[in-house]
Amino acid sequence: MSDLLEKTLSRVSESSLVFAKSLSPNDTGLTGGHQCGIYIPKQSVKLIFAEPFERGSNHERFAQITWNDELTTDSRFIYYGVGTRNEYRITRFGRGFDLLKPNHTGDVVVICKNTDEQYYAYVLSTDDEIQGFLDFLSIPITSLGGIVKDEATYANHTEEGIYEDYYIRFGSDFPSTLIMAVSAQEIDKILNCGDIDLSPDDLLLRWIETEYALFKYIEKRHYCFVVEEPAKSLDDFVQTGLEITNRRKARAGKSLEHHLAALFDIYELDYSAQAKTELKKKPDFIFPSEEAYQDSSFPEEELVFLGSKTTCKDRWRQVLSEADRIKDKYLFTLQQGVSPNQLEEMHAEHLTLVVPAAYHGFYPKTDFESVISLAEFIQRVKKLQS
Repeated sequence: MSDLLEKTLSRVSESSLVFAKSLSPNDTGLTGGHQCGIYIPKQSVKLIFAEPFERGSNHERFAQITWNDELTTDSRFIYYGVGTRNEYRITRFGRGFDLLKPNHTGDVVVICKNTDEQYYAYVLSTDDEIQGFLDFLSIPITSLGGIVKDEATYANHTEEGIYEDYYIRFGSDFPSTLIMAVSAQEIDKILNCGDIDLSPDDLLLRWIETEYALFKYIEKRHYCFVVEEPAKSLDDFVQTGLEITNRRKARAGKSLEHHLAALFDIYELDYSAQAKTELKKKPDFIFPSEEAYQDSSFPEEELVFLGSKTTCKDRWRQVLSEADRIKDKYLFTLQQGVSPNQLEEMHAEHLTLVVPAAYHGFYPKTDFESVISLAEFIQRVKKLQS
């Protein structure tokens, strides 16, 4: 664990209100609007103001923000409500503020409220730091963009009874990642009356959110003894903590693969998951099949490679050598933005990102095709297989 992540998690554990978002091109100045500051969604207004404002006038207040436990800014919280504007932002970071420069696009900023006048903020840049933060709170990457911890409000989900039924069905324990994914898809149908009339991008995000809610419920029920009974020894306490942390880390990647496979089945695509390629490597998905990839007479231009990683700021290079026959590769990710330099490096390596359409606004504009939606990817594969 990096020193920065350790500092972040320590502060998060002490804070009653925590906000987190991926830094967008607008936040980091890539769109020319950096002077506007960090955008705060309306549903997260309690981070900076006691209540939302009506349009017609601007409102502001000031507070100190300590960044990465190293430097402090006297920043302004402002509501723009005049003219066509209707938005909340944090501004005034001072000249030469490095943490909001273009190379930080896609990084995750975590803001912890201490008092109305004092805040702490951290900017996480690496995949390990971002995933470590998500694992610590047991939240999906799709939860970024709002308040991720609020002890003043208890979310009383109406679906709790459904989660309890599944918990009992699982034998009061954690099922495999495949059973968890399938169960989340079943619960989603129940909660939404069977409505799956969404784009594959939106349906995937809904499945992921549902699975994390189910996972958190099982975790709460399974480990209730941790808060109800004192540990028999320090070693037992540490062992339980490691067990919880390791399970959180292990499940996210496989879960994403299961949900993608379910969508490919819905859209009737031919594919092999974990197909064997050169040097016994196992890419996440090969279209149309492992057999076609191994058949040297099968046209290479009809083969498609797709890797999947929840975050990709550091790990994207891992997929480049997983299928030598396929020059142009795709990588699905839930990462909400990367820097322009990273996109250029990916393009040079013939890698295109597949990202849920809702996240495309977090990515810098490029002169080349750098990001496509999951729906677009599915359409391309269907065209090849038709």
